[in-house]
Amino acid sequence: MGFSDMKKRSGDVSALSDKMEKMNDKKSYKDDRYWRPELDKSSNGYAVIRFLPAPGDEELPFARLYTHGFQGKGGWFIENCPTTIGGKCPLCEVNNDLWNSGLESDKDIARQRKRRLSYISNILVVSDPSNPQNEGKVFLYKYGKKIFDKIQESMKPEFADETPVDPFDFWKGANFKLKVRKVAGYINYDKSEFEAQSALFDGDDTRLEDLWKSEYSLTEIIAPDQFKSYEELKARLNDVLGNDIRSTQDDAVTETAETSEPEVTTAPAAAPTAETEEDALSFFNKLAADDEWKTGEGWSGEWLRSLPFSIMRIYQQRI
Repeated sequence: MGFSDMKKRSGDVSALSDKMEKMNDKKSYKDDRYWRPELDKSSNGYAVIRFLPAPGDEELPFARLYTHGFQGKGGWFIENCPTTIGGKCPLCEVNNDLWNSGLESDKDIARQRKRRLSYISNILVVSDPSNPQNEGKVFLYKYGKKIFDKIQESMKPEFADETPVDPFDFWKGANFKLKVRKVAGYINYDKSEFEAQSALFDGDDTRLEDLWKSEYSLTEIIAPDQFKSYEELKARLNDVLGNDIRSTQDDAVTETAETSEPEVTTAPAAAPTAETEEDALSFFNKLAADDEWKTGEGWSGEWLRSLPFSIMRIYQQRI
């Protein structure tokens, strides 16, 4: 821009104002490949989905992904855990040291920071009353142990008079009725169930092949390039914890172990700062598509009530 152009723009604040607004826009972490059920004001939701077989030449119809999410004095640590692919994780090493210290307080900290398991599958949205435009489309769906248990139960039923069903099978699988409700403060999937066996698209192989070819790769989600190096994670962990491996904030994300109830600490919460709230906003945006963070598997009611009010409001606006 020349001097004469600058003079012509003198007094026009709109251009600079627009640029400043764009700089202040919150980053969106929404990935349009992922689907999740929309909940009403009572946190109830309903949809019918069909789990799809493994895409292409991939072996499994689901991917397993471990992640960490907690806040220390230096900010949030939100990362994929390299143990997903057999790598070393500096946070898991710190957690192991804390757990083996013999102090119950150290075990509480380790529980706050432990890795969390999610599953990711391709699905066909059969019915989505809240968003009918999603029907007939293929998405990725991230879910936790409760839904995975229902999948396993359908494949290995408990009683002899029940027929094993592979939910991922095009021809002999079954639609899944996803029924979501809030129970004791947690999002609950207990009433979700599989329908009777049925062939998708009435067994039309042409349509089924087209559907199969439209699936997303699952191996790419857990490819090595989706995980930071040990050194990068170590550097980030040092930024978050500082020189104290016990450094933590009360608004750390807690999760249940696969065989235990949620654990929380009762240390007083630090007063929120503008930077803290910005980090929290980015955190909740990034995890908004992950339903398990809103269930007893991911969130603790006690933990939520301990949050500073401003951060708790951010959370509530995203559920």
